[in-house]
Amino acid sequence: MKPSPASPCTPWYGRLYVQVVAGMVLGISTGLLFPRFGGSLKPLGDTFIAMVRMMIAPIIFCTLVHGMASMGDLRKLGRLGLKTAFYFESVSNIALLLGLVMVNLVKPGAGFHGHAEPIAQSVSPPFHPANLLGMLRESIPDSLVGAFISPNLLQILVVSLIAALAIPRLPHGGRQILHVIRGISALLFAMLGLIVRFAPFGVFGAMAFMAASHGTGALFGLLKLILCFYGTAILFVMLVLGGILRFCGAGIWALLYYLREELLLVLGTSSSETAMPGVMEKLERLGCRESTVGLVIPTGYSFNLDGTNIYMTMAVVFLAQATGTPMDLSQQLGLLIVAIITSQGATGVAGSGFIVLAATLEAIPSIPIASLGLIVGIDHFMSVGRAVTNFIGNAVATVAISRWEGELSAEKLRERI
Repeated sequence: MKPSPASPCTPWYGRLYVQVVAGMVLGISTGLLFPRFGGSLKPLGDTFIAMVRMMIAPIIFCTLVHGMASMGDLRKLGRLGLKTAFYFESVSNIALLLGLVMVNLVKPGAGFHGHAEPIAQSVSPPFHPANLLGMLRESIPDSLVGAFISPNLLQILVVSLIAALAIPRLPHGGRQILHVIRGISALLFAMLGLIVRFAPFGVFGAMAFMAASHGTGALFGLLKLILCFYGTAILFVMLVLGGILRFCGAGIWALLYYLREELLLVLGTSSSETAMPGVMEKLERLGCRESTVGLVIPTGYSFNLDGTNIYMTMAVVFLAQATGTPMDLSQQLGLLIVAIITSQGATGVAGSGFIVLAATLEAIPSIPIASLGLIVGIDHFMSVGRAVTNFIGNAVATVAISRWEGELSAEKLRERI
């Protein structure tokens, strides 16, 4: 399910990220210079969001079922698997919580629509996590097929969790059905790859409409979100990952310098998967056992996406702030629970981060799904930060688990980096 790397022969103007940036710049310019025409381009952005939205239910089902089953296999590997699963869950939840705290402190979406009409009206009832019995009934679909067409994404989550628990009860541990799910998932991500090619047009329409409707104030709000996200990601890397590494006997800056070539590759491609072979080789050279590297790094690309987790909670609360949707503490804790579930089994495939964000937003119906158009234009800028944070997080995880297993001493670690 990995995206094929861009061919080195592809001209610069043929690269998707260049086209997305060009669409964003052209959209903003069109909206500011020709507001009437820019306001008419909203259907372009809406069409792109609709195409992404139609992929949410099947992708979330396949990734959750396959992901949960993989976590079960991880635990079956014994001590190393249990430690890896515990580390991933703990650090990923810290990332989600940090993103939630920082977006509430900075409030990048506050006043976003202070001079404009709301983008969309929600037709769904407010999200009340405290009403557990009501939520429980609403999350149970009337039929399996109905779960895939229901606007309530919680129904897909329930069906996915039941399927993931049932698969190990099948003959041979359900390996055959998992193979089928993996094949369907590959098809879905191939479809998503085609949809992502439409992103420059969607970004152009969404940014033109936003600039025409809300002027430069909206652009400053987006810039504030970008700076808030990058500041939070840096804080997470320096304090949380740096603290873990310091406990292991090394410094974060030394590890980053040791992995500098791979970091530059991630920066250039906006994908942490492109650096996977290089980082695995270097971590083994560092002294981590081959079996540990072979387990932690590949599974980390699905279950230890710290940058994606930070962005997910920040983006949802930003959209709530931007659309004037109130979210009290209980609702934000509900968001945290939903995000913990939807982030399981996420992959580094292009466009999957936006799918997970859309899925999380679908589970909170009080925030209009149309508000995704506000941030579709800056998703590429966010993807760079997400990819770098994910990459560093998985490298630190491998070192930490190797130290936990006693494979690597603090002295050898300091000597080699």
